[in-house]
Amino acid sequence: MAWGLGLAGLLVSARSEAFIHVVAPGDTLASIAERYYGKIHYERILVAANLLDLEGGSRIVRGMRLEVPALGHRRVRRGDTWASLAAEHLGSEDRAIVLSLANDSRPWLVPEEGAEIVIPYNLRVIVRPGETLSTIAGRFLGNPNKAWKLDQYNKFEGRPVEPGTVVLVPLTDLPLTEAGREAAARDAESVASQAAGDTLRMQRRIAQEMPLLISDVRAGRYVDAVARGSRFIASGALTEPQLAAVYRQLVEAYVALEATALARAACTEWRGRDPGVKLDPMLLSPKILEVCTPPQAAP
Repeated sequence: MAWGLGLAGLLVSARSEAFIHVVAPGDTLASIAERYYGKIHYERILVAANLLDLEGGSRIVRGMRLEVPALGHRRVRRGDTWASLAAEHLGSEDRAIVLSLANDSRPWLVPEEGAEIVIPYNLRVIVRPGETLSTIAGRFLGNPNKAWKLDQYNKFEGRPVEPGTVVLVPLTDLPLTEAGREAAARDAESVASQAAGDTLRMQRRIAQEMPLLISDVRAGRYVDAVARGSRFIASGALTEPQLAAVYRQLVEAYVALEATALARAACTEWRGRDPGVKLDPMLLSPKILEVCTPPQAAP
C-alpha cells in the first residue's frame, strides 16, 4: 500500500511543541493520556502522533519514547498579522482563520502587540482504508460536520482522500494537567511548550481584573489603584494595549496623590504605548493635562 510520505519523513516533520514521555512499566496509552491531558480518550491523539496505527498497529513497550502533542505559544510582535503568523507557524497564510479563531479573534483583525497567542498543533493523520474527512473530523475534532475545516485547511478542494494520504488536523483543545505542564517544562527538547501558556493565562486574568483598577480610580481608592496597577505591570505579561490602559489609570491616581514626577512618567508610558491618545480638555482634568504636556510645549 502506498502511504504517501514515508515513515522517516513523517517522523522528521513532527511538530516541536510535543514533549517526550519515556514509557515506564505499567504505562498504557490511556493512562498516559489521563496523566497529561486528564482525558483518557485523548489516547487516540497519542496513537496518531506516534504513528502507532500504521501497518496494523504497534504496542508501546518499556523505554519507548512517545511524543505528547501540546499547544505552542508566541508573543505577538509589532507588524504581525494573522496571515503572517499562520504562514510562520502553520505553513500557510490561508490558515489564518484557524489561528485567529483559536485566539478568539478573526483573520481581518490585527492581533494585539505583546499578546501571547496559542499556536494549534498540526497533528498528522494518515488516512486508513474506509476513512473519510468526516470520520477523521469526528475522531479528532469531535464533530464529523467539521470535515469542511479539514478540506479547507489541507486544500483538498473537495477531493476525496485516499488511503495513505496525510491529513493535517489543527488541534486547538489540548489543555495539559499540572503533571503535563511540569513534564513539558522539564523537556529540554520542547521549543514552545504548553508550559509557556502562563503568560496567556496571566493576560486573560488581568483583562478580567482591569475593571477593578478603573473602579479603584473612580472611587478615589488611589493607593489601591497604584498597588494594583503596579502589580499588573510587574507581571511582565501585559499586551501593549493593556499597558496603555494601566498607565492611563496610574496617571490619574498619581495626580490625585500629588506624585507629579510619577504622574509624568506614567503619562509618558501611556502616550508612548498608545500614539493615538488625544489630550482632550473636555475629558481630562487640568492637572492631568499639565503633567502630560511636555515642558517645551507648555504656553
